[in-house]
Amino acid sequence: MSISTSDKLKVEIIDHTALITIDNPGANTWDTESLPALAALVETLNADKNIFALVITGQGEKFFSAGADLNLFADGDANNARQMAEFFGKGFECLADFRGVSIAAINGFAMGGGLEACLACDIRIAETQAQMALPEPKVGLLPCAGGTQRLSWLVGEGWAKKMILCGERVNAETAERIGLVEEVVPAGTAKDRALVLAAQVAQQSPISVTYCKELIHQARDNAVGEALPYERQKFVDLFSTEDQREGVNAFLEKRDPVWKNA
Repeated sequence: MSISTSDKLKVEIIDHTALITIDNPGANTWDTESLPALAALVETLNADKNIFALVITGQGEKFFSAGADLNLFADGDANNARQMAEFFGKGFECLADFRGVSIAAINGFAMGGGLEACLACDIRIAETQAQMALPEPKVGLLPCAGGTQRLSWLVGEGWAKKMILCGERVNAETAERIGLVEEVVPAGTAKDRALVLAAQVAQQSPISVTYCKELIHQARDNAVGEALPYERQKFVDLFSTEDQREGVNAFLEKRDPVWKNA
């Protein structure tokens, strides 16, 4: 019996590591099923003292995850947006607070909420062909799952602004240079490399690892924690604008948006 409550998150236990595979064809998007399932899964792993690390990756060769399914936002419903923001917040904050070590094996495109899932992890391993971006403003939205906060912490304010405000997409080489990922590996090997690192975690005292992680996070969490609910609220605020509906629907209709700044 699987410990995942959703078929969109496959789980395999390998010694002391949980391997989680995002499996939602065709771009491994997050939705109202997989986000609560992620939160529940991490809580289950936290309760299992034999699990010291988790690795999360995407099914297939093209996508880690393309983020949220934008069809969910096409109607401009603010209540729906608030629910999704809360799902994203809980799911990725549970991931960030995982008791052990979390490693993202980025096997392809990590866009929007896909990259935010990677940002919530402790370590990021990217394959050479991987591409990363937070392109939400291009469709009249904003990163609502920690992107504005965790990206800034990792790469600095300048690169965070370049990626979010200018829509800059970065490749694996650039991501490693700016500190967005810790290591770049050949195509098809990120999962294996992440599992090797996860096995190294098992050589440490699990209690020591938990305490060390808490201490490393102290300065960041004190700064970021208060901002995360505000980030989600500003995401919902966008749903009172014409530009939000224009941006999402222009993307779904494969045309350029016409911004009204209203």
